[in-house]
Amino acid sequence: MRLQLVRSLVMMVIVTVLAGLAYPLLSTGLATAVFPHQAEGSLLYRHGRLVGSSLIGQLFTDADGNPLPRYFQPRPSAAGAGYDSTASGATNLGPSNPLLVGFVAGATTYRADGTLAPSNPFATPADPACVPTDPKGNPIPVVDPPAGQRFARTPGGGYVCDPNTIPERALAYRQLNGLAPGAPVPVDAVTASGSGLDPDISVANALDQAPRVARARHVALAVVEGLVRAHTTGRQLGFLGEPGVNVVELNAALPGAR
Repeated sequence: MRLQLVRSLVMMVIVTVLAGLAYPLLSTGLATAVFPHQAEGSLLYRHGRLVGSSLIGQLFTDADGNPLPRYFQPRPSAAGAGYDSTASGATNLGPSNPLLVGFVAGATTYRADGTLAPSNPFATPADPACVPTDPKGNPIPVVDPPAGQRFARTPGGGYVCDPNTIPERALAYRQLNGLAPGAPVPVDAVTASGSGLDPDISVANALDQAPRVARARHVALAVVEGLVRAHTTGRQLGFLGEPGVNVVELNAALPGAR
């Protein structure tokens, strides 16, 4: 019995040293020597100041949550309040889920005169006026909702659109980037990634935003589009997925970036 106990203790010490100390130190040392940038977290610095990691997306908004025109905007995020690395996750809503495609739970469709309209769980707003906001970015209650649009009833008796549905995100995307009302919107501009932390957007999404960023920074559009091309990565192994643009790296490379 005593011999078995001693052997068990010796084995525990050996395994602890090998698996708990030697292996982590060896793997960390090799990673630091061979891939120093990746081993340190793929951190990005601008003028000597840490601005983020190329592996984790981030919001580029003002103190009130409004998107900053000077920066490329990432895709929507369902991780906490947005790109919260402590709450990584997705909405798990499918492409036909009414909560995603336009239906607001508990809401009712009203005519302009306030009377009930025929129920249509997939009704989608068609007017940019459906997303008015105050100076702080909060939705403005709609007292007289247009016919055929779906709103959520507020405690004060007004109606507001759900900004997290695809139709509302599409309207906001076109409005922010100065696109025509019927202009196509890249799917990644209105849907969140599985982790909620994905720093990449599609090339089409980046090119849609390039004119706005160029105007806000007072630089030539060709300069901004050149940066988009420089930060575009191809398909994995040449055939998996689609080309993408890392928003965090791109924003850090913009002229006059923070």
